[in-house]
Amino acid sequence: MKDKNIPNNYNSLSLEELTDKANKMIEDLEKQNNLESSIEKYQKLLNLNKIIEKKFHKDIKDISNKTKENILEITSKKNAKKIK
Repeated sequence: MKDKNIPNNYNSLSLEELTDKANKMIEDLEKQNNLESSIEKYQKLLNLNKIIEKKFHKDIKDISNKTKENILEITSKKNAKKIK
């Protein structure tokens, strides 16, 4: 699923909020007796799971990049002190 295809209401939600939404969908599915409506809800849950996964990987990448920047900043400061 491309980022462009993610529903707008999901873009603004945090991972925790998306996970809560998925948990609610799971609870609703567990209560379902009608198989027809369960299939549709299960498909929505699968799509939501993909969105959560993409957002999680994006957050991991952002954290990794920020950590690399911080390490470079610290090492450059140490190297500057050694030169003086």
